[in-house]
Amino acid sequence: MSGLKFYTYPSCTSCRRTKAWLKDHEVGFNERHLFRDTPSYEEFLEILQLTTDGIDEILATRGKTYKSLNVDVNDLSISQFIDLVMKEPKLLRRPILTDGEKLVVGYDEDGLKSITNVKQELMTKIS
Repeated sequence: MSGLKFYTYPSCTSCRRTKAWLKDHEVGFNERHLFRDTPSYEEFLEILQLTTDGIDEILATRGKTYKSLNVDVNDLSISQFIDLVMKEPKLLRRPILTDGEKLVVGYDEDGLKSITNVKQELMTKIS
């Protein structure tokens, strides 16, 4: 793994739980504040390519920012969508983790185990 990117917002409960899980399992990560250090266009493109459900997987549809939009995101091109979330990162579900090959959105313990190979590492320590 070349490095785990952890896009987070400190006051987000799911982000704090994910960070605690990563620390408890001694997993190294590169933490980035999602609103202060917003991913670049290329990083968003990489994130979208790793989704299984496209924009629906990373879009925070229950948030105030999404509800106040005067646009149907499904009518946007990928480029327009990325431009929108770069301007309004609060539209994104949090946290977002990627190792460049896998993606985990929100607090998902099974996803965390998969992206970090913690289960395999624990088995190695036991042997």
